[in-house]
Amino acid sequence: MSKFISWNVNGLRAVVGKGFWEYFDEVDADIFCLQEIKLSEGQFDSEKEGYHVYWNYAEKKGYSGTAIFTKKEPISVSYGIGIEEHDHEGRVITLEFEDYYFITCYTPNSQNELKRLDYRMTWEDDFRAYMCELNKKKGVILCGDLNVAHEEIDIKNPKTNRRNAGFTDEERGKMTELLDAGFVDSFRHFYPDQAEIYSWWSYRFHAREKNAGWRIDYFIVSEDIKDRMKDAKIHTEVMGSDHCPIELDFE
Repeated sequence: MSKFISWNVNGLRAVVGKGFWEYFDEVDADIFCLQEIKLSEGQFDSEKEGYHVYWNYAEKKGYSGTAIFTKKEPISVSYGIGIEEHDHEGRVITLEFEDYYFITCYTPNSQNELKRLDYRMTWEDDFRAYMCELNKKKGVILCGDLNVAHEEIDIKNPKTNRRNAGFTDEERGKMTELLDAGFVDSFRHFYPDQAEIYSWWSYRFHAREKNAGWRIDYFIVSEDIKDRMKDAKIHTEVMGSDHCPIELDFE
């Protein structure tokens, strides 16, 4: 059984001061993915005993970025999705293993007043095409902060957030399109009716204390290999970031 963890740490250096390595060691994941590392190359000791480590840094300082720690060495590693427009922000790392591709992704936020929504729509279509292309060759496991609460059950206040970034009809529609293209939302696969469990809470308004959250972090798995999924978990008890880690147990 393999254990996969994904966590938007909202600044890796910040979370290291809040017990990150203790959690990392305790959870002992086979693959541990990070989003929003907010690092430039050379700002962090990139070695971790027992793991192969891969980093994708944004060109802009202190912004975005992803990382993967894996015990098993992949056959190949690629960064970005091969489209110039999308590959400056360090958002995607893909590992190829014998029987599946493993991707971590930090999806662009549509931002205040939805000023990046048009770009987000282009991203969604291009990223889905990238996933589908890989899926023709072998199964795909995608994890990360996908910056969308898919259904009303995935957000505390659906009515008041209807036109906010991460819960627009457009973004939710793109998630539906992705799933319809041959993929499964692992958490909903196991817990279709589980309400009031979230992976992100605003730092404002004591949102986490009130559990006024959004489920925007996912493990998405190809239909072809979904039977190998054994459980999906959301570790709401783990502090340190405005997101909490999520887990997929996979055979």
